Amino acid sequence: MSEADLLFKALADPSRRKLLDLLYAHDGRTLGQLCAHLSMTRQAVTQHLALLEGANLVAVVWRGREKLHFLNPVPLQQVYERWIRKFERPRLAALDALKKGLEGDEP
Repeated sequence: MSEADLLFKALADPSRRKLLDLLYAHDGRTLGQLCAHLSMTRQAVTQHLALLEGANLVAVVWRGREKLHFLNPVPLQQVYERWIRKFERPRLAALDALKKGLEGDEP
């Protein structure tokens, strides 16, 4: 499976997106801290985290016996650069043209 396939598979599940949101709000959480915000077993959260790690969306750091989970936004930025940003340009240009037209800046 390609990196992009792993990434989109990871993002397809609402529970995994919730985990990413939790890490965005407060990075460096333990499994127990993440489980406190989800209504699923520790084993299920662990499986979701493993898939997120496999997609390179979550990085782990061991601090003593604690395993801390951190959001890695790089793959999301790559998705933005490859698929989303190119669709913004025409829309922004259209809004700029509309603004100028409404303000009388364009003939």
